[in-house]
Amino acid sequence: MSVKISAADVKKLRETTGAGMMDCKKALVEAEGDFDKAIEILRKKGQKIAAKRADRESTEGVAITKISDDNTYGVAIVLACETDFVAKNDSFKALAQEFVDIAFNHKTKEEFLAADFGGVTVAEKLIEQTGVIGEKIDITAFERIEAPYVGAYTHVGKIAAMVGLTAVVDNAAELTKDLAMQAASMGATTLSYKDFDSAYVASETEARIAAIIKDNEELARLGKTLKNVPEFVSRLQLTDEAIAKAEDEAKEQLKAEGKPEQIWDKILPGKMERFISDNTTLDQEQCLLDQKFIKDEKKTVAEYVSSYGDVEVKNFVRVTLG
Repeated sequence: MSVKISAADVKKLRETTGAGMMDCKKALVEAEGDFDKAIEILRKKGQKIAAKRADRESTEGVAITKISDDNTYGVAIVLACETDFVAKNDSFKALAQEFVDIAFNHKTKEEFLAADFGGVTVAEKLIEQTGVIGEKIDITAFERIEAPYVGAYTHVGKIAAMVGLTAVVDNAAELTKDLAMQAASMGATTLSYKDFDSAYVASETEARIAAIIKDNEELARLGKTLKNVPEFVSRLQLTDEAIAKAEDEAKEQLKAEGKPEQIWDKILPGKMERFISDNTTLDQEQCLLDQKFIKDEKKTVAEYVSSYGDVEVKNFVRVTLG
């Protein structure tokens, strides 16, 4: 004897699981009207689909943050999917919000994935939703920071960044938003050149110089202006001796150009500034504080922060799709 499945039953199951109307009706028919059994049927379907799509790349999705009411901590996650079509769906965005609300209460990704989501774990919910949506759904990023003041910025749901300050200062919200926007747009990976390992800097120096030399070979063939080949790529390498040597070379150049010694003091600062800029490209690319501030490239991010008084950047994180 077949069990009559009402539209209200289907609607209730759909609201609970997010599955399509026909999938919900089929599950209820198979479960002979047993609501909990129908949910389990849909979850098993999700597991099968998830297994089939395990090797798929989930490079689209939503990056989202949540900051505490007192601005002392925050979390950022990426709920990833396979296509931009799914990522733009309002129900997917709502799902991302539900996930970040849960992530907000946990300190690690492992804790978050094991957390409860309506009677199942977050990890199980991801599998369930893979079956519902038909695409691989995954949490590809989870970051949490704590600081006396934390602020965030999200760029069109694709990139999110959070920044923590060492102290609460006037207009801290504006400062952290600007810094998070800087981190999101310029892709810094560390706070300062002081965080670099010397072996990493040495490796980058060799690789970058080799790349410039190769580019110059092609530029020379085309009769174009060659790029400057730096000796260094980070302030980590600019010892007092290196700076002194560069200054001596600059003086020799001014002497060879016939510049009067009495005006050298006006010219040298600019030359040394150019030398440091040319020889710190790694810092400018990867270090938040050493980058040019996107709203005023005449100053570095560190100089911008100092304009707010006795405060420094304690930490920052950046999450993105892909």
